Amino acid sequence: MRADLARLRNLHPAAWWLWALSLGVAATRTTNPLLHALLIATSAYVVVTCRPDAPWSRSYSAFVKLALAVLLIRLVFAVTLGSPLPGTHVIVTLPELPLPDWAQGIRLGGKVTGETLLFAFYDGLKLATLLICVGAANALANPSRLLKSLPGALYEIGVAVVVALTFAPHFIADVQRVRAARRLRGRPDMGIRGLLHVGLPVLEGALERSVALAAAMDARGYGRTADVPPRVRRTTTALTLGGLLGICAGTYGLLTAEGGTYGMPVLLGGATAALAGLRLGGRRTPRTRYRPDRWNARALLVAGSGAVAAVALVLAASTDPALHPGVIPPVAPTLPLWPAAAILVGLLPAFIAPNVPHVPHVPHKEPS
Repeated sequence: MRADLARLRNLHPAAWWLWALSLGVAATRTTNPLLHALLIATSAYVVVTCRPDAPWSRSYSAFVKLALAVLLIRLVFAVTLGSPLPGTHVIVTLPELPLPDWAQGIRLGGKVTGETLLFAFYDGLKLATLLICVGAANALANPSRLLKSLPGALYEIGVAVVVALTFAPHFIADVQRVRAARRLRGRPDMGIRGLLHVGLPVLEGALERSVALAAAMDARGYGRTADVPPRVRRTTTALTLGGLLGICAGTYGLLTAEGGTYGMPVLLGGATAALAGLRLGGRRTPRTRYRPDRWNARALLVAGSGAVAAVALVLAASTDPALHPGVIPPVAPTLPLWPAAAILVGLLPAFIAPNVPHVPHVPHKEPS
């Protein structure tokens, strides 16, 4: 029984990121608010069903608030700065501030049309949905286990991030402890003077803790590298840099309408080259993992459910006009059947990887 519960809880953290990023890719391929609402509802249901009871799993609400702020800022910019989009449905006319000649194409105030607000709402909702999908990944994937799963080429970066994440709570606790001690002594802990008197003891404690940690890590062999031939190092550098450039170019192609034909092949080629470079770079830092996370059928199904939504909307973006409802003239959005069904496939993690509460082990007591 305990082994089954542990198996349900131990899903590979990269599967959650692949699932969430795939939903984010799907959000960038459409401006239909109904599909965006469906993506948000899918991510929210999976987060509520699958997130564990941990401090890092409470970040989803912060990303939702950030997404709402982004949407509001986009609408405010559309009202105050205007838009080159022509429109006939004037909602309000604001006082317009005259600008110099070098600021042509920009205006402050003037007519606010319904078409401008509708276009800004669609555009801001796309970015807000992408942020919510990233927030879902942060709420579902254990950051420590994700960093442990990094390839050997990113070993040093992973160690640095783990140390930073470990030291952050100690830093906050030191600040609270020093401020409480100063208040008990009747000394100020606010303002510039209080900040200096609080910051120096905290900095001293952080330096002492860092020196002790560095000595402990050096004694355990951290930071030692293997001897790699120069040819392998040059090949690793070429593959990694070329792969990253390919990923950037492919991502740009997927996010633009003009690059829809070459975006996916370039992205896949860049990802393959980057993975090959990381694989070669891992020879420099030979290491072992204690109880590594395994890719099992459940992890593949979680990642694949998000990929279904991404592939379906990428293919439908160029053929189905319902994915991009008209703004001039305004057209009421409709819910396309097959893209909506592909998004609903993203609900699969809620049924195959639900959060299982921890059940403490109660030893069996033999009757006396």
